[in-house]
Amino acid sequence: MPAILARHLSKKYQIYRRPGDKLLEIFRLSKAPLHQEFRALEDVSFEIEPGQTVGIIGQNGSGKSTLLQILAGIMRPTAGDCRVSGKVSALLELGSGFNPEFTGRENVFMNGAILGFDNREMEKRFAAIARFAEIGDFMEQPAKTYSSGMYMRLAFAVAIHVDPDILLIDEALAVGDLVFQQRCMHHMNRLRDSGKTIILVTHDLGAVTKFCDRALLLDRGQLLEDGKPDLVVQKYRALVFERERRYDGLSEGTTGETSDGEYTVSEEIPIVSTIPNIDHRFGSGEARLLGVELFDENGRPARELFGGQRVTVRISAEFSKDIDHPIFGFTIRDRMGIEIAASNTSYAGCTLPPARQGQTFTCDFSLVLPEMAAGGYSISPAVANGNVLKHDMCDWIDNALVFSLNSQSLIYGMLKLDVKIHSYISSRRERLRQPIG
Repeated sequence: MPAILARHLSKKYQIYRRPGDKLLEIFRLSKAPLHQEFRALEDVSFEIEPGQTVGIIGQNGSGKSTLLQILAGIMRPTAGDCRVSGKVSALLELGSGFNPEFTGRENVFMNGAILGFDNREMEKRFAAIARFAEIGDFMEQPAKTYSSGMYMRLAFAVAIHVDPDILLIDEALAVGDLVFQQRCMHHMNRLRDSGKTIILVTHDLGAVTKFCDRALLLDRGQLLEDGKPDLVVQKYRALVFERERRYDGLSEGTTGETSDGEYTVSEEIPIVSTIPNIDHRFGSGEARLLGVELFDENGRPARELFGGQRVTVRISAEFSKDIDHPIFGFTIRDRMGIEIAASNTSYAGCTLPPARQGQTFTCDFSLVLPEMAAGGYSISPAVANGNVLKHDMCDWIDNALVFSLNSQSLIYGMLKLDVKIHSYISSRRERLRQPIG
């Protein structure tokens, strides 16, 4: 039986320009409707099995928080059905469920009562909650005196110590400091390993790919994608890329380009026509990637490489329509799907000439691989139309080429830092200080 079953969920809000318009509409003093409908969710359906960890991502206003409130039972859908099996603990908007006039202790017991725990059961949990929250004497102070971080600490501590079957978290971890965030993630890993169902709404895409085993992408109230976290995250990134990406103070014509770069026009050009792997592909189709290849410094195709080695990433694409501002680029990810680095012709200051229907372009990116941790990495090539700030995706292929990176030296963490060290050493000897006690 699914832990969560959602069928055709929809949620609409009526938005009035003036408060009095609602009364006029209720008493039929106006024949025409005086409100506009805002569709926060529209026909959303999915199932979540017990023990799954699911990330929900999307831009602000996409319906993520509305969906979580429906799952928590705080809000009723306008249409559709939602069934949740098991005890639910929700960490939603900051401080929700807290009475600002109550002390921290009183709020702990009040939240426990809402979840069906009597005072004796909450007394057994109180010490662990207080130890996890670490707000000290503020536990006996009214919640209205708390900072946002203290609110979140206490709310999270309560949410995880009431033995939930399903834990719902809405962006709350972004409020805490680094130490507390790591403590929360450690405890959430324990809950996940114990078979609890966790639903996480967040803008931290790295957390989704590392922590979740499934992801949902919402956009303008609709469910666009449901699948593996790395693929859903890339779909989300592409969605953002395809929309306007203007910065304050930059005009529409600003590209950020610094030079024309180098290119050769010829009837015969080098073309790669193999794509070793296609995990996911999307774009307008105005251009289509023909192939991607990775060459070593001797011009030979390579899959086994070392940090510090010079390589060339070659990408070929054919254009099915005229494109005035073509861009070629690629992204390097590690085996967890985390973006390590990316580049494109516009960002690098290379302006390509307009592409015409039927033309083929090949771009070579020459670079020195950084000294990174040994392991598997992938290259995702792309071709787009526009500039680095505003462009439309023509074709993108996730993880088209996979290569292994070996290390010739010990590397701590993700990459090796180029560090120069200067030490200062005293030339005179002093008496050793006696240990205290």
